[in-house]
Amino acid sequence: MTQIHPISRLALIRQRCTSVACFFAIALSVANVGAAESQKIGFVNAVSVLDRAPQAAVALLGLEKEFQPRDKELLELRDQIRVREAALEKNSLVMAASEIQIRQREINGLQRRLKRLKEEAREDYNFRRNEELAKLQRLVREVIMDIAQEGGYDIVLEQAVYVNRSIDLTDKVLERMKRR
Repeated sequence: MTQIHPISRLALIRQRCTSVACFFAIALSVANVGAAESQKIGFVNAVSVLDRAPQAAVALLGLEKEFQPRDKELLELRDQIRVREAALEKNSLVMAASEIQIRQREINGLQRRLKRLKEEAREDYNFRRNEELAKLQRLVREVIMDIAQEGGYDIVLEQAVYVNRSIDLTDKVLERMKRR
């Protein structure tokens, strides 16, 4: 019997292990390709849906209507300040210095009040806008979930670097939003 040199034997074992490893790697990649083909993937541009959904326009109009009285109050206060400033400027030459100081303090107080009211209004508006946006986001999520379940999608993504139009569900979501 011929004996195989130990180094040659190691080389033979390595070659067989490499062949077996390659076989398993190919088998796994073929299995993954088969699994990927059976998965259904969709994509929704949620930002576009939130911008273009009819419910967004309705919410915006509702917010404008809700804050219209407050805006009117702010405009009236601003106009009142302008009238007082103009009157002070016009009559300052015939007024006593103490009277000018009193009027200027009144104007400064009104300006501080206007600034505070504007900040409060902005904070309240942002709070309400965020509430309305959260409602709209919940609705969009529900619609996406409904479409995904009805269409048998395994995964629906909202962010991607590239999306093929064949998996883009954005228009379908918008259509469903229009019906709600």
